Amino acid sequence: MMVSDHTTIPAVVLVVEDDMMLRMRAVDIVEDAGYTPVEAVDAEEAVAILESRSDIALMFTDIQMPGTMDGLGLARAVHERWPPIKIIVVSGQLKLSDIVIPADSWFFGKPLAAGEIIAQMRNMIGHA
Repeated sequence: MMVSDHTTIPAVVLVVEDDMMLRMRAVDIVEDAGYTPVEAVDAEEAVAILESRSDIALMFTDIQMPGTMDGLGLARAVHERWPPIKIIVVSGQLKLSDIVIPADSWFFGKPLAAGEIIAQMRNMIGHA
């Protein structure tokens, strides 16, 4: 008799977005992909979460955010301090040609295309 192993813990994705409705949409995408979302409203909260947890596999961050660091600064900081963490940056105002993102990161424009983002997350961190 075969016993399925249901003890696999889904990967954790840090969602960094200051707009509540957009953050909820991003969390839905993460959950639809089968991952566990953790939410932050700005870069400072995101860094605090990253400093307190070791299970974050991917960070999904908006570029335009209030505070001392925008999403691009956060992406660079995470790439330097936590190199294994994969990064997706999103923006409704900027295009990839306008910015420089860390190596091995991915960019999506808004409105978010859930299917494309789910496929890219799975490509970056594996299936849930």
